[in-house]
Formats: sequence, structure tokens, C-alpha cells
Amino acid sequence: PQHVVLYPLVSKSLRNIAAGKDPLEGQRHCCSIAQLHEHYSLGYPDLDELQKNPQPLIFDIEVLKVEAPGSYQQDPWAMTDEEKLQAVPLIHKEGNELYRQGKVQEAAAKYYDAIACLKNLQMKEQPGSPDWIELDQKITPLLLNYCQCKLQCEEYYEVLDHCSSILNKYEDNVKAYFKRGKAHAAVWNVAEAQADFAKVLDLDPSLRPVVSKELRSLEARLREKDAEDKIRFKGIFSQ
Repeated sequence: PQHVVLYPLVSKSLRNIAAGKDPLEGQRHCCSIAQLHEHYSLGYPDLDELQKNPQPLIFDIEVLKVEAPGSYQQDPWAMTDEEKLQAVPLIHKEGNELYRQGKVQEAAAKYYDAIACLKNLQMKEQPGSPDWIELDQKITPLLLNYCQCKLQCEEYYEVLDHCSSILNKYEDNVKAYFKRGKAHAAVWNVAEAQADFAKVLDLDPSLRPVVSKELRSLEARLREKDAEDKIRFKGIFSQ
């Protein structure tokens, strides 16, 4: 048992990896003895039980697949800083290809991984420093691509949050105004949508045909909603 007493901690990390999480997520910074204390939970009942009562283990290992040399791609959490920088353009390209294929959820996951790499590097820089700004300018187009995926997945409030965070730093970002306008329109924030679309036209008048189409779509939806509300309320008051 003494040889496997720390296995529950290792198993938790492996389970985090399998779920696409940081292997150290939720791990407390304390000594091993404190980790083993009865009030500490790993979040898995079977591991908690094994932690309380260590016993000899037998491992049954199954080979799932064999990776060809050079084909294995590390998860972002396992990369060095240099590997993260080198991986971002490749992950970005993979996301774009998935998006072109109509695999929007998969593309969003790729953009998220690329953003995570850059955010990890950015956390090590002084906010507002040249290096921090350079990384932020690499994050922004990836975040806009991510927002485009979320628009198509109808996750509008996430789009509102991300685009607003971009516009708090870059007030002239046309794409952020346009995507936020679409998200506002989708959740019936009419005045906010109109304001964002107006800002798009101020910054880039050449986009008038595209903006006009969005505004016509919003107006049509409003008329349809008004008609539905009249029928609904008429039914209520006639009872």
C-alpha cells in the first residue's frame, strides 16, 4: 500500500487530462499528508475511498491506438512557452479548416485552445507592456472567430461578454461591434443592436449593405413578434 498511497492524486490528474482540463485543476497547495486528511475530497468517491484505505492495485492497460512519429499533438497545458507560440498558428489554421467544413463546435474548441495558449503567456507579462499588447492583438482575432462560432451555436450572451471585453480595449473594432450587434438583436436588445450597427457604419460605411440586411431582418422579426403578442394578449383578455 505504501507504494500506491499517492495514486488517487495521480488518477485525478489523469481524469482531468481525459476531460480536457488542466491536470492540476482543483489541487490544493499543501503537503501530501494534508491531501490525505479525511476531510479532503478529490471529487471522485472511488478515489476518496482508495485514499482512506490504500491497497495494492493491479493495472489493466489497453492500447487504444498507435501514433505515427511526428503526428502527436500535445495539449496546451503540457507545452512549453515556445511550443505554445509555435502551436498557435497551426491550431488557428485547423480551426479555420473545421469552420469551412461546417464543424462549428469543433472549430470553436480549436480557437479556444489557441486563445488559452496565448492567455497563459500573457499572464506572465505586465498588463499594458509591449509584449502584453502584442499577445493581446494575437488573441483578438481568435476571440472574434470564437464568437462567430458561438453566434452560430446561438450562445448569444457569451458573444456579448467577449465582444464587450474586446471593445473596452479596442473601441474601433468593427467586427466586434457587428458580432455584438447580431447577438443583441438575437436576444431582443433592440436599442443596443441598433447602436452597434450604427457604430459599424460610422467606422466602415462600405458595410452598409450588410448592416441594412441585419436591420431589415431585425425589423421583420419585431413585426412578427408584435403580431404574435397581439394574438396572445387578445386570447388572454377575451377569456
